[in-house]
Amino acid sequence: MVRPKDKIRVSVGITAHNEEANIGRLLDALLNQHLHEVEITEIIVVASGCTDRTEEIVREYMKKDPRIKLLVQERREGKTSAVNLFLQHAREEICVLESGDTLPHENAIERLVRMFRDPRVGMTGAHKVPVNTPDHIAGLLTHLRLRLEHQLCLEIPRLGELIAFRKVFDRIPPDVSMDEAFVEALVVQRGLQVRYAPDAIVYNTGPTSIREFIRQRRRNHAGHLYLKHKYGYRVASLDNSRVLKIALREIWGAIRFIYMLGLLGVLEAWARFLGWYDFVIRKERYEVWDMAWSQKADVAAERERIAENAPPSTLVESSLSTPREGA
Repeated sequence: MVRPKDKIRVSVGITAHNEEANIGRLLDALLNQHLHEVEITEIIVVASGCTDRTEEIVREYMKKDPRIKLLVQERREGKTSAVNLFLQHAREEICVLESGDTLPHENAIERLVRMFRDPRVGMTGAHKVPVNTPDHIAGLLTHLRLRLEHQLCLEIPRLGELIAFRKVFDRIPPDVSMDEAFVEALVVQRGLQVRYAPDAIVYNTGPTSIREFIRQRRRNHAGHLYLKHKYGYRVASLDNSRVLKIALREIWGAIRFIYMLGLLGVLEAWARFLGWYDFVIRKERYEVWDMAWSQKADVAAERERIAENAPPSTLVESSLSTPREGA
């Protein structure tokens, strides 16, 4: 049992612009986090130039929980400005930063922050999972891109949407558009480690059209190039050889899947033919049949063995079916 004084205290910052559709559920998700080693002491919402009910909804939640605070920017000044305002007011050494259009899993903050027990850790990032159904081209591309990004993060972290970091700096330069990437650069420059938390799930909605998909990726890449040009920091996604290696691994996996699907079809067709032969020609009724002895195993023990030997990405994928309402 972790005593209250031994818990890792964190300030949570939310950057929001016209998020009335999501801000209430996001605050609910943060207030109902399953925490053991971590304590959320404050939740600071920075509302930038909102013209909808975002501020009104936050004020309603402020009446329910004194930890919730609202900082208002009358006009939209960009996410970096909102992050700097949060940093100016955050009290704790460990800060969690989340976009207003996301939703954390009920264990996300705990799993993201508990890694700071190690004093070498300066920044951690969550595993982004899209809630878009991949039944249209933009949704499918979003799923595929985030799957590749997840594989990349398992090797070299490239963090965003929901991050935690030590407050080893006071502000981010206003000309930086990729705030998470710059935080990563500042942490690395101070000799601290950046780690990925694949079991800390954060849900978000990806682009719903090809035009939006390209616009988002174009903006992100330009921001990363600017960060590299002016500040000399190269994010992991700019390592084209590593990205290509991961993409080829995914392609090989797809080829194997198609091959196995074909093999499954052949074996199923052969088995059905034999079943037809037994029933029609041999008149076999199988009141008692030969057992498939390999199936006679301790199911619980086998499940535990597979879980212990499975790579982290496989374990995380089992949580992807968690409904958004459960966060």
